[in-house]
Amino acid sequence: MAGPREILSRNPGAAVGTALLAAILFLAVFADLLYPGDPWRMATRPNLPPFSPGYLLGTDMLGRDLAAGIAHGARVTLLIAVAVTGLAVAFGVAVGAVAGYFGGRVDDVAMRFTEFFQTIPSFLLTVVIVAIVAPSLTSIILAIALVSWPQIARLVRAEVLSLASKDFVSAARVGGLSTPRIIWSHVLPNVLSPVIVAASLMTATVILIESGISFLGLGNRAFVSWGYLLGTGRTAFRVNWWLSTIPGVAIFLTVLSLNLVGDGLNDWLNPRSSGRSKRG
Repeated sequence: MAGPREILSRNPGAAVGTALLAAILFLAVFADLLYPGDPWRMATRPNLPPFSPGYLLGTDMLGRDLAAGIAHGARVTLLIAVAVTGLAVAFGVAVGAVAGYFGGRVDDVAMRFTEFFQTIPSFLLTVVIVAIVAPSLTSIILAIALVSWPQIARLVRAEVLSLASKDFVSAARVGGLSTPRIIWSHVLPNVLSPVIVAASLMTATVILIESGISFLGLGNRAFVSWGYLLGTGRTAFRVNWWLSTIPGVAIFLTVLSLNLVGDGLNDWLNPRSSGRSKRG
């Protein structure tokens, strides 16, 4: 398996994605130092264009600093994305591992349960859940996680099905190891690579879903998010184009960086993929 440096040198897109993602994470982590105080407060006169003195990205209709909103919004958007991905991966891995390892009726029940969530458009179901429940960070995270886990479950099931009949798993059974220990210690470590790649791509999808929810006005207005900034600026787009364009560019760059990083992770963790890229 090629090392990270070799992958980055061979895959310029992964290097660009890593640099972009690092910059976005820096902005989210140090938002309070870069733009201290409440990002909702009125900072100066409204509708200043980008590159105005002291206000790099301009201000909105209420005189709020858009750069402060972007920085603090990065934290909220990434927090939701990471939390959703963590919950979805944990639940999806559990369902997929049980279905793939036991097979038979357990597999049938688990897959019918998974297919139920896959038959409903994920964004529509998320909007319905958030609209019914009072919008909050918790409800948004749980709603998006509820529609995101099936793809992980199906991926893990397929991998575990191929591993369950391997000699090392049979040897573990003969050795008297318990089923949970076999799954946890012998099966799941061999499924880790594709799950990590899928998780990086899922994080990008979660950002798009959360941005869509906030754009529709269903987000938690106690916190700044990129989707909310995008939605509030759309009504004045012809006059103050930057209010929607800049949050949209932030969302685009983050999703792009995650996809590029996911591609690099696939090259690094998947030896077959790395071998093809070398031959190519």
